[in-house]
Amino acid sequence: MPGLRASSATPGVYARRSVLTGARRTAVAAASLAALTGVLVLDGPAAQAAPPTPPDAATARAELAKLTVQPEGSMDGYSRAKFPHWSTQYGQCNTREVVLKRDGENVEQDDRCAAVSGTWYSPYDGATWTDAQDIDIDHIVPLAQAWRSGASSWTTAQRQAFANDLKRPQLIAVTDRVNQEKGDKDPAQWLPPLKSYRCTYAQMWVSVKYDYKLTVDSAEKAALTGILNGC
Repeated sequence: MPGLRASSATPGVYARRSVLTGARRTAVAAASLAALTGVLVLDGPAAQAAPPTPPDAATARAELAKLTVQPEGSMDGYSRAKFPHWSTQYGQCNTREVVLKRDGENVEQDDRCAAVSGTWYSPYDGATWTDAQDIDIDHIVPLAQAWRSGASSWTTAQRQAFANDLKRPQLIAVTDRVNQEKGDKDPAQWLPPLKSYRCTYAQMWVSVKYDYKLTVDSAEKAALTGILNGC
C-alpha cells in the first residue's frame, strides 16, 4: 500500500509515523456500553473498538424497507461548516478525542485530552495503528451524503447533533487513508475492504438513516438489500 510499510513481525499490520507495539485486536463491537449524559467513555485495557451496537440484520432489513426511496438531492449550499463537528463533550475533550479513547486500547491522553499513545484497530481494513494521526473518525453516513438525503432542510443544531452523535453507530475510528477513499460515497459506491465487516457496516448505515429519517436512492437500497440478505 502506498505510504505504508508492513511489519515483518506481524503480517497484515501496518505502521506509519510510529512502530507497532500493541497486539492486534480480533474483536470489534458487542462490548458493554455505558452512557453518561450522552457521552460514551470506556477506560483502560478492556476498551475495544465499539460504537453503539447496531440493530441485527433482520431489524435492519425491516428498517430499510421503511426508508423513503428517491434520487439524491443536490449539493447546492453544502458546506462542512453547516455540520459543526468535533464539539466539546466534557472538559477539554471533543468528540474526536472521545471516540479515539473509546475505540482504542490502552489510550493515554495529555492534559488537553489529545491521544498521545495507544493502539487502534480499524475494522474497515483490519489494520492496527499506534499513532492517532493515522486514524480518522468516520461518519458512517457522511455529512455530504446526509445533506443530499434530507439534512439540507435541518437546522444547524440538528446537523451538529448528527455530526457528533455518540448515541448511535455513526462514528468510528478507522484508517485515515481508507476513510479518505470512502469520501461521501454510499454503499452502492463503496464498502469496507474487509468483507467480514460489511454486514455490520450495512446495519450501522441503515440504523443511522432510519433514526434520522434520511432517504436512500434506488442503487443504495439495492446494495444494502444484497448485503443484509447475506447476513
